[in-house]
Amino acid sequence: MRLAFFNSSRSWGGVKTWTVEFAAALQQMGHEVTIFGRKGPFVQRAAHAGLPAHEVSFGPDFNPASIWRFASFFRRQGTQAVLVNVGRDIRTAGVAAALCGLPVVHRIGLPRDMRNHWKVRAVHRLVRPHYLCPCEFIRQGMLDALPFVDKKDSTVILSAKTPLPAPAALRRDSAAPLQLVTTSQLKSDKGHADVLHVLHALKADGHRFHWHVAGTGDKAGELKATAAALGLAGDITWHGFTQDIGSVLSLADVFVLPSLSEGLPNTLLEAMARGLVPVARNVGGIAEVWPHHGRQLLLPADSFRPALHKALADLTQSGTEQLNSLGAAAWTQCRTTFSMQTQAPRLEQFFNTLIHGNPASCVSS
Repeated sequence: MRLAFFNSSRSWGGVKTWTVEFAAALQQMGHEVTIFGRKGPFVQRAAHAGLPAHEVSFGPDFNPASIWRFASFFRRQGTQAVLVNVGRDIRTAGVAAALCGLPVVHRIGLPRDMRNHWKVRAVHRLVRPHYLCPCEFIRQGMLDALPFVDKKDSTVILSAKTPLPAPAALRRDSAAPLQLVTTSQLKSDKGHADVLHVLHALKADGHRFHWHVAGTGDKAGELKATAAALGLAGDITWHGFTQDIGSVLSLADVFVLPSLSEGLPNTLLEAMARGLVPVARNVGGIAEVWPHHGRQLLLPADSFRPALHKALADLTQSGTEQLNSLGAAAWTQCRTTFSMQTQAPRLEQFFNTLIHGNPASCVSS
């Protein structure tokens, strides 16, 4: 298959990680996947993964020059299907693909990425995309928000990760502080402030820990100031933005996800694929991939702080054997439920079905 994947968003997010990783998996299976995005880390990471990647300017919505340029590429390359994200990519590349008679896949990142607005309805009527969702929670939320979308025009394929050959060995030094990690943007809806206040209480109770925080965002300065005011400056390492999340995760025993809202967070799947012990607020589609062994660490949203306090207090006092058991359960859940080895063939079959049912008029002769 010859596919083109587009993402016009400016900030980094889970959809971009998903796009690069699934494109690379499809390429390893013998398909040709070309990546298009704005200048920056997305295109750089795609190129680093060995994918043909192009920096492009999308221009305004329905920009004729962009539509013509993308349509010309589809004809020249014999593109058979196009995947877009919400934003200018669907309103340029998506339109170009539709004009060429190509099937368009709209990858949905969050249940309310789109509103029931005239522009969304107009694009839907023109492009007629098939909606691809990474979990059932996101699909149902999208269908609730967009009543004009028929459920049969949507598909759920879980996001995926490639698990380590074996779960990480946790708590290598049982006398050392428990190593925690959170890898998400430093924004108010990601819940870092809740963790800070819980850690302050834990420290007052005599528990030992160190929190690794990777990511950037508009709350970075405020969070660091709060940490200093709570006497936690020496207990936290702020790693900032990194494209090597694995190196940060390798420092930790426990992955903490305090987000107030989520779809199916890529960061959680990355941590489970390594065999870290997951602790999370029960929001979005998280429960769809959560390991049964460790259910007590999926915490109620309405009483998150006290629940997190108890969970982390228990984990700081847990032995290496218990931590490794919980981590192994998360790793096993990745292998059986959302490994790239099982999900990439599902995506391959999905595209094959779309292409077979929608013969392209732009394939080169």
